[in-house]
Amino acid sequence: MRFALIVCTYMRPEPMVKLLNSVKEQSLMPDQVLVIDGSTNLHTKAAMESMDLDLDYYLVEDADRGLTRQRNYGVARVDDGIDIVCFLDDDIVLTPNYFEALIGTYRTYPKALGVGGYIIGETKWSPLEPVAKARPDQFAFDQWVRPDGSRFVMRKRLGLDADRPPAHLPEFSHGRSVSFLPPSGKTYRVEQFMGGVSSFKLQVLKEQHFSHYFEGYGLYEDAEYTLRLSRMGELYVNTAAKLYHYHEASGRPNRYHYGKMVIRNGWFVWRSHYPDPSLKNRVKWHATAGLLSFIRFTNAIKGPNRMQAWTESLGRLAGWLSLWFNKPSQK
Repeated sequence: MRFALIVCTYMRPEPMVKLLNSVKEQSLMPDQVLVIDGSTNLHTKAAMESMDLDLDYYLVEDADRGLTRQRNYGVARVDDGIDIVCFLDDDIVLTPNYFEALIGTYRTYPKALGVGGYIIGETKWSPLEPVAKARPDQFAFDQWVRPDGSRFVMRKRLGLDADRPPAHLPEFSHGRSVSFLPPSGKTYRVEQFMGGVSSFKLQVLKEQHFSHYFEGYGLYEDAEYTLRLSRMGELYVNTAAKLYHYHEASGRPNRYHYGKMVIRNGWFVWRSHYPDPSLKNRVKWHATAGLLSFIRFTNAIKGPNRMQAWTESLGRLAGWLSLWFNKPSQK
């Protein structure tokens, strides 16, 4: 099974070198590596030219800049004969058997349209005894338990917790992400996973392009795309395909625009998957969005990085108000 790796990057030459060095150490190497660079300078290009790795480098113009556009650009340049295309964010570092585990999932589940990898090192999980129960400030799944953040504890108290398994979207959205799947080494059937640690069959990518609604940074574009595919076939996350995500600060939007995207892009993803939700689920979506925005606002009063929290809170408020007179187009 032949596979390609596409990395879309923007103004991050040093993280790119770290990522590609971890690619060189893989037990199973990609048959093609493409770097799609949206940078406005030549620093990443210079770093790629110094890499001891056979890769295809493209510096895109304005018309192709932005995460979803760069991904579509890369897919169009994948070699003939490739079966699987893997995507990685530029601030990722792989464990040595990442590709071996990820690509092996397609042999185990030949009907899979896509398979996601699993980020480690961010959450402390512990095995849960068969007769034990999770505390209110914990989350349990598949006999594993992890701490639950304050926002989920509050959501539980208000009856707004996700009512579907991790990586499945509730009818009022606001579900639990892939990070709530435990490090069990198992493969789980899902509806969505992160685009920065993803893979898809090339034929699927040619038939289903990434949405151009998500300009620039493209927050939640991966949720929209995988949820769209989940209506067509099977998606999985293999928790044995492990990697690290270092959340590089450079190349990200300012916190105000990020806050607006949290609300508006979140609404777009929800209504793309559930175009006609019930009144109850509409109320729950707005109630949950409001609660999460309020919690973020309290971070501006007593938490770290107060100015960032304040700016993001204003963006969330602006995004929510805009929904009442300028909803995102579903076309």
